Amino acid sequence: MRKNGMLVIGGSAGSLDVLLKVLPEVKRDLDFAIIIVIHRKQGTDSLLTDLLAHRTKLNVKEADEKERILNGTVYIAPSDYHLLIEKDFSFSLDYSEKVNYSRPSIDVTFQSAADAYGDNLVCMLLSGSNSDGVNGLITVRKNGGITIAQNPASAQVSYMPEQAILKANVSSVLNIEDMAAYINSLAKH
Repeated sequence: MRKNGMLVIGGSAGSLDVLLKVLPEVKRDLDFAIIIVIHRKQGTDSLLTDLLAHRTKLNVKEADEKERILNGTVYIAPSDYHLLIEKDFSFSLDYSEKVNYSRPSIDVTFQSAADAYGDNLVCMLLSGSNSDGVNGLITVRKNGGITIAQNPASAQVSYMPEQAILKANVSSVLNIEDMAAYINSLAKH
């Protein structure tokens, strides 16, 4: 991945378990940011951030409006806001209507990241019960980015990654135990 690359991970039901297994294995000196968009209930912001921060050596924080994106940081999309990635590599929070019954919507973040990062973007879709993220993966692929789906056989809820594989022509399908090594391989050596 070139300078100013980004990894965006989206998921819904069952995806937190995947993150809790993968993040502890991700190395600390990443030269790109990781953005996590998970469907969740309002009011669980600090709980999710704290939970993930205790499982990794990386800096984990909730994304803030107009915040510049820093390499080596894991950003969590706030609940009840769409998280957009701007072309100046900062965040924008949006309270417009839900997309795929969700806010934050994985599609919204994937699509805005594709516009900002083009072929220097990797997007990964995990376990979940709706098709949010699939249209975003299609956009990422059209803009030259890399698209990944969790192996549905390893997903707690297989619908989301199955839809990604069926409709988005993903670049790769990964098992949970291979995700951290893949993420680490994206970093410059």
